[in-house]
Amino acid sequence: MIKIGDKIPACTLKVMGVKGPESFDTLIEFAAKKVVLFAVPGAFTPTCSAAHLPGFVVMFDQLKAAGVDLVACISVNDAFVMSAWGKSANAENIVMLADGNATFSQAIGLDKDASKFHMGTRSKRYAMIIDNGVLSYLAVDEAGLENSSAEQILQQL
Repeated sequence: MIKIGDKIPACTLKVMGVKGPESFDTLIEFAAKKVVLFAVPGAFTPTCSAAHLPGFVVMFDQLKAAGVDLVACISVNDAFVMSAWGKSANAENIVMLADGNATFSQAIGLDKDASKFHMGTRSKRYAMIIDNGVLSYLAVDEAGLENSSAEQILQQL
């Protein structure tokens, strides 16, 4: 699993653009920025939709005021699903990243096997702070939403 002080791995994710899915290169997009990246096991799932994403939507201005350049949500879903979920949650300020093949989740060691729920490989629920492409804070929730909420991340900034 990724550790504090490790560089964020180079991965190409997808994000919905005006003409469809576009590439999002972690090396480029996370360079020279303070980034809050939070992961959910799945778009439109109960805790993710009722609490995790909405918390970051509500606290977006406070995160920006604390010096965050980019707030992004990542899930092992495709760009179409992430875009629709973001729109349904009024998350227009949050970059909705698609890790469709779990490439990023696996590269940082935060993937999980959700096949018993017929969901295949997913991401664990976590939130991290990235400073200039380097992990500076990581909070993982094995169950619930105590560690990776927007409130908890704001306290770390």
